[in-house]
Amino acid sequence: MMKLPEQVIGVIGGSGLYEMEGLTDVQQLEIQTPFGDPSDAFITGVLDGVRLVFLPRHGRGHRLLPSEVNYRANIYGMKKLGVTRLVSVSAVGSMREEIAPGHIVIPNQFIDRTNATRANTFFGNGIVAHVQFANPVCCDLSAVLEDASRKAGARVHQGGTYLCMEGPAFSTKAESLLYRTFDVSVIGMTNIPEAKLAREAEICYGVIALATDYDCWHETHDDVSVDAILAIIKQNVAMAKTIIRNAVGSLSTERKCPCVDALRYAIITDRSVIPEKTKTDLEPIIGKYL
Repeated sequence: MMKLPEQVIGVIGGSGLYEMEGLTDVQQLEIQTPFGDPSDAFITGVLDGVRLVFLPRHGRGHRLLPSEVNYRANIYGMKKLGVTRLVSVSAVGSMREEIAPGHIVIPNQFIDRTNATRANTFFGNGIVAHVQFANPVCCDLSAVLEDASRKAGARVHQGGTYLCMEGPAFSTKAESLLYRTFDVSVIGMTNIPEAKLAREAEICYGVIALATDYDCWHETHDDVSVDAILAIIKQNVAMAKTIIRNAVGSLSTERKCPCVDALRYAIITDRSVIPEKTKTDLEPIIGKYL
C-alpha cells in the first residue's frame, strides 16, 4: 500500500468529485475490512499538496439504498488509509423557509430517525465502548467548511440540525410537518450512522449539506422529486469542488479538537478479556489504546 503523508482528507459523496481539476497522482484502491466491502473502490490523489481520498457513498452509478450502504466498511477503509478529517457531501431537503434550494448548510447536530436497521458501531464482539456524541461534528472542521463555502460564493447557513430518516421513500406531508416541529434545518438519509462511526474512529467529521428542495411541507413549492434533486445537484457540482479545494488549503496538519482522542476514556472493557480476533479486527481504530 502507498506511503501516506501525515494529513489525509477524506471525502464521501456523489460521483464526480474524484474528477476534481488539479487532482494528481490518482489511484484506485480496493480495501478489505472485517465488516465487508465498502461502497466502492477508494479514489486517492493529491490536491494542492494534500492527499485526498474519495468514496462514492452509494457506489458508482448510485447502486446502494441509504440502508444498504456499508457505513462501517466505508469509515474503516478511510481510517485504514490514514484519513484524519472526513467531509461528507450530502443532498438534503430544507425544513426552513430561509434555506432555499441551492443553499449550503453546515449542520452541527443530528436527530436519528432511522429504524435501527443500520450497524452503527465498531464495537461488540467482546469489547464495549461509549463515545461522547453530544457535539457530533468537529467544530474546527465545520468552521473551515463554512469559511470555504463563503469564499466559493455559496449562500451558506452555519449550524442547525440534520434529521436522518430511513428512506428510501421521501416523507409524507404529515411526517414533514411533524419534523418541522422538531426545529430541524434539513432532512437527509445518510449522515447517521456515518457521523457516529467517524467519532469512534477518531476522525474529524464535517458536513456540506446541499439543499435541493423543500421536502413536501412547503405549500407554494412542488413536492420533492428525483428530477428536481438531480437538477440542483448538477448545478452545484462545481461549487462543491471549489468548497473542498478551499477547505483543503485551509486545514492545518495539527488537530487540536476532541475528535483526536475520542476513545481515550470510552473503552470500558478490561483489556485482558478482549478477544484476540476483535483486537486484530479493530487494530486501526483501537490499537493505540491496547
